[in-house]
Amino acid sequence: MKYTYIPNTDIKVSKICLGTMTFGQQNTEEEAHEQLNFAKEKGVNFIDTAEMYSIPGRKETQGSTERYIGSWLKDQQRDDLVIATKITGPNEYFKFIREDLGFSKKVLTEALNNSLSRLQTNYVDIYQLHWPERNTNFFGKRNYVHDANEKWEDNFKEVIETLDGFVKEGKIRHYGVSNETSWGVMRHLSESTTHNLTRCKTIQNAYSLINRLFEINLAEVSIREKVGLLAYSPLAFGVLSGKYLHGNLPENSRLKLFPQYSRYSSKQSYFLTEKYMELAKELNLSLVQLALAFVNQQEFVTANIIGATTLNQLKENISSIEVKLSSEILNKIDQIQELQPNPAP
Repeated sequence: MKYTYIPNTDIKVSKICLGTMTFGQQNTEEEAHEQLNFAKEKGVNFIDTAEMYSIPGRKETQGSTERYIGSWLKDQQRDDLVIATKITGPNEYFKFIREDLGFSKKVLTEALNNSLSRLQTNYVDIYQLHWPERNTNFFGKRNYVHDANEKWEDNFKEVIETLDGFVKEGKIRHYGVSNETSWGVMRHLSESTTHNLTRCKTIQNAYSLINRLFEINLAEVSIREKVGLLAYSPLAFGVLSGKYLHGNLPENSRLKLFPQYSRYSSKQSYFLTEKYMELAKELNLSLVQLALAFVNQQEFVTANIIGATTLNQLKENISSIEVKLSSEILNKIDQIQELQPNPAP
């Protein structure tokens, strides 16, 4: 395993982070514990979850992922592990979590305490805002359209003050954002600086061979301001495994079980995926290894969040850390990307 540090902290994390959103729906508690044990044996010390997981979000399974991690975590040496979780942002669909899904002090406090209880720990290392409260682009939305009548009022300072209080209480070590824009990250940083409050350390956004939008401007923010990317969906919901090519839809695959998650399933995505598959074969690699190695090597990536439903998938995903792509290969990847620069935002 390779390790790095959460920027501007002394928290050492594995470059591979275990994503857990299948725990509680596609994976049983026993299977979740098997994955956690296997990942730990392979040197993974970083685990990412969220209060809304498992996915797809449902009232019946909400919080199950944190509970499965918690029933495992209680028997571990807590200080050996780095745990990140998230508070759900506003969305009418998720009212089953709580009626008020904003980031007020009351809601943040309730959400964090509930997560700590499910996780069976008295602190989390990185507490993340799952998506912004305001009207902006995330989850694949293109072409920002400003809503002059939106109800959101600028509350960056108040939110960060609450998070700062959690740090002082010892309930969180640091905080991060997720599905955020350059404007949002810079506002977080400027408010923290102006008011001498705890500083945003990470951003968890989608990033993969078929979604490289992070490079357009957030990569510069990440590097210059030292806000590390926790890259999610590095295999684009399994599309970059190649298993959906040529119209295939394997039984028990995510897109078979949950067809609503078609964010990465455009013709353009499959076109590029085939090109990357050809390159992987030339290199005697699996497409999974190529796709994950590409993410692992980016300067702005602090950790690559990989997920799996089977131990064999998890083994292959973790093995990507051993793959080193040369500058020549990276140039070939860039040439392929030019054929379809933005297939799956």
